[in-house]
Amino acid sequence: MTQSPSKITAILVARPGKSAELSALLVGMAPPSRAEPGNLRWDVWRDISNEDRYVLDELYRDIAAVEAHRASPHYQAYLAKIPELADRTAVVSEALEVGDR
Repeated sequence: MTQSPSKITAILVARPGKSAELSALLVGMAPPSRAEPGNLRWDVWRDISNEDRYVLDELYRDIAAVEAHRASPHYQAYLAKIPELADRTAVVSEALEVGDR
């Protein structure tokens, strides 16, 4: 049985005066996250209409790769810093079969 890819979408809104620090933290997460064996994509986006709002767009081979990411030292360090920098909402999703285009 093949497991489907898993996607994480996280929305982070910087606390007042913390946008630059949040941006640096998120950008710094890219290299170690992209280097994980189960990672297929890891991108940071900033909202055009609100420069304090960021979106993490992550794609992993499967849910086991998501769990490995969340257990990694770089993710744990990120998670420890986020409460002082931003409000965060994260959703882990699995693809639904939609058929041919």
